[in-house]
Amino acid sequence: MLQVSYIRENRDYVLERLAVKNFKQPELVDEVIRLDEQRRQTQNALDNISAQANAAAKQIGELMRTGKKEEADTIKANSNTWKEETKKLSEQLSGIEAELQQKIVVLPNLPHISVPKGLTPEENEVVLEHGAKPELGANALPHWELAAKYNLIDFELGVKITGAGFPVYKGKGAKLQRALIAFFLDEAEKEGYDERMLPLLVNEASGFGTGQLPDKEGQMYYVGVDNLYLIPTAEVPITNLYRDVILKADELPVKNCGYTPCFRREAGSYGAHVRGLNRLHQFDKVEIVQVVNPETSYDVLEQMSLHVQSLLQKLDLPYRVLRLCGGDMGFTSALTYDMETYSAAQGRWLEVSSVSNFETYQSNRLKLRFRNAEGKTQLAHTLNGSALALPRIVATLLENNQTEKGIKIPEVLVPYTKFEWID
Repeated sequence: MLQVSYIRENRDYVLERLAVKNFKQPELVDEVIRLDEQRRQTQNALDNISAQANAAAKQIGELMRTGKKEEADTIKANSNTWKEETKKLSEQLSGIEAELQQKIVVLPNLPHISVPKGLTPEENEVVLEHGAKPELGANALPHWELAAKYNLIDFELGVKITGAGFPVYKGKGAKLQRALIAFFLDEAEKEGYDERMLPLLVNEASGFGTGQLPDKEGQMYYVGVDNLYLIPTAEVPITNLYRDVILKADELPVKNCGYTPCFRREAGSYGAHVRGLNRLHQFDKVEIVQVVNPETSYDVLEQMSLHVQSLLQKLDLPYRVLRLCGGDMGFTSALTYDMETYSAAQGRWLEVSSVSNFETYQSNRLKLRFRNAEGKTQLAHTLNGSALALPRIVATLLENNQTEKGIKIPEVLVPYTKFEWID
């Protein structure tokens, strides 16, 4: 979440940046400032009463030691007034702090100065485009038909077992999934990411720490009996490894990766654009996460973007990189790059990765800090990226590599799949 002191000292700038993100409740900024002023005044009053009470206690002790009991008793008589006032102010302070917390967690992260204005995905900025779009024959099939033709994925069987959006991978389809996961993890390891195997359920504190709560309850699967949430991405458990942690400066950057299934309700997902693997409720993904010194975070963001691009290049997939506009950005992000691959059979771009810098937004919630060169603690910056999400990668691999002979497996995956063709 945003820091109260920053909001107070930079009110106009905060309002300006929130407008870029198309935030609909700008009045909350002034409410936060008002509550913060009220909190500080109440805290000062409480501190003054406490100081008076402490001074009186010390004075009573001195009087009792010198045998001046009557004078001590007179001062003691006032202590009940101080106790009542202290209790009253403490209750007021707790109420103000609770209201302030409720208000400030609704404020999204401020977009970086480079984030373009805009409300819709169509207004995202194309940063670069790489590779030629494949030209397929007139008989080219979309991936859901290829999956049926080659017995790779059974969508209907998934509906039978669970429901729509939970496909069953079969034969070479299952092996391709496993190959991609291993390939992505190996490539992350080459880049210095330390692998983690993670819980698939997280508690409310973890969801709050990375900003999924209270923003995305409707998109998360909730286990009510245990008050736990199925993870929407490995970002949540990985980043929460460092909740309430103070790192040493020489421990930065922290670089972790992890493979997990991911679970998203995606309520209201219907239509041709969500057919097949285009949008699922359960899918596999390898995530990369970094905790870094704020001075280097935007250089790190570019490095993470290049890592994701290198995966797409090695898979020989045409792609483009988008800088998301304010209205299309996530709640917690300061700057996000989306990577999209071109689906030749569907004739459109499909998002396969997001790489984001959250600056101090998550670390402030997580109380994730490091000791700087002067020995003082300060908030770290956190970043994460999909490297990569599998469903649309599989969709474009199947579609773009289809031939009359079958589907050609990219060369880098053959050592993992142990086969060159799906036929």
